[in-house]
Amino acid sequence: MFCVGLTGGIASGKSALADRLRARGAFLADADVIAREIVAPGQPALAEIAAHFGRGMLQADGSLDRAVMRQRIFDSPAERKALEAITHPRIRAALHDACMAANAPYAVAAIPLLTEGGGRTFYPWLDRIVIVDVPMELQRARLLARDGIDAALTDGMIAAQATRAQRLAIADDVVANSGSLEDLDKAADALDRLYRELAKP
Repeated sequence: MFCVGLTGGIASGKSALADRLRARGAFLADADVIAREIVAPGQPALAEIAAHFGRGMLQADGSLDRAVMRQRIFDSPAERKALEAITHPRIRAALHDACMAANAPYAVAAIPLLTEGGGRTFYPWLDRIVIVDVPMELQRARLLARDGIDAALTDGMIAAQATRAQRLAIADDVVANSGSLEDLDKAADALDRLYRELAKP
């Protein structure tokens, strides 16, 4: 199966491009969806999280308290690394298995932290990487409008991710998403044609 990794900074429009490629016939595996599934009650990853971080990370119903966890790892890079050591290998494995089993012209793995997570070193099965790219000021404006958060948290969230230059350094294809939805549709059409051609035996 021909596999494309799709990534970009927060509020760049990754999901919008992923949805458009899926609408054109691609199989889509979403790392965010898988990340939620692997920490559901009863899953081994959730038990490991509770063992490492304490049962205070769990809500009364036994599910992960995402708000408490988010604050815990935001304040501590070491704690974030500990969480990633539990979850990232499982997410990578699930993405790989889903893409390889796909019945479609090609598969897209939407991975927000692809650059931060080691790029091709940890995802050697990706045949191509596409980056959704926007200038930081536009990214910042979109995030402020979308999430209704303050400027300090917005800047902190952007700073916690890889830089724009780091993302572009691993890209095979770049979609500049500063324009209209019509522009994004055209980009999706072009990528779909390219990936169908590259995926041919």
